[in-house]
Amino acid sequence: MADEIRSLGGAVVPVYARPESLADADRMRDAALAAYGRLDQLVIASGTNKAGFIHEMAEEDWQAVMDANVRGAWLMAKSVGAHFIEQKVKGKVLLMSSVRGRHGNISGYTAYCTSKGATDALTRVLATEWGKYGITVNAIAPTVFRSKLTAWMFGDDELGQATKQRSLSRIPLARLGEPEDLIGMALYLLAPASDFCTGQVMYVDGGFTAG
Repeated sequence: MADEIRSLGGAVVPVYARPESLADADRMRDAALAAYGRLDQLVIASGTNKAGFIHEMAEEDWQAVMDANVRGAWLMAKSVGAHFIEQKVKGKVLLMSSVRGRHGNISGYTAYCTSKGATDALTRVLATEWGKYGITVNAIAPTVFRSKLTAWMFGDDELGQATKQRSLSRIPLARLGEPEDLIGMALYLLAPASDFCTGQVMYVDGGFTAG
């Protein structure tokens, strides 16, 4: 990914770690500060999913999803938020949620749906906690998008095709999302145009949540 960003003319300083501790989060924050001299925005977009019916799911699989999707986000927000407040930066924080934080109508997603519901709550409470510092906190909530996590739905596998068609039946625009569909909303929530927008979960879902 770093090579791809550079090939497009961008600058990137990769840190090969998950935020499994506050020290990890601080290391990522400090790497950005060392490279660029300042920090104005935080995008928290890493995560995972382990599907399985609750009566069959191993406890460690549940915990892995919660650690990646909730604990890691909390640690990154804690680390960078402390910097924003200390340096009096009116920063912008953007989290990645999902329509599954609002809708539970899919079997086998008890861990994922719960984690994204927590992401929505974290977005709202941080917005109220940090509003007095001029820091905005919002989330993007997509429906099914093409990614490494969902690649199995875009192939010829029978289960993947069935899952894909079930998702399409709920989307008025009659297609699944592509990564490019997220760009406009992300740019808006990180730009001055959204300075009076905070605590919001913005659905980029082809109309999934409209019906």
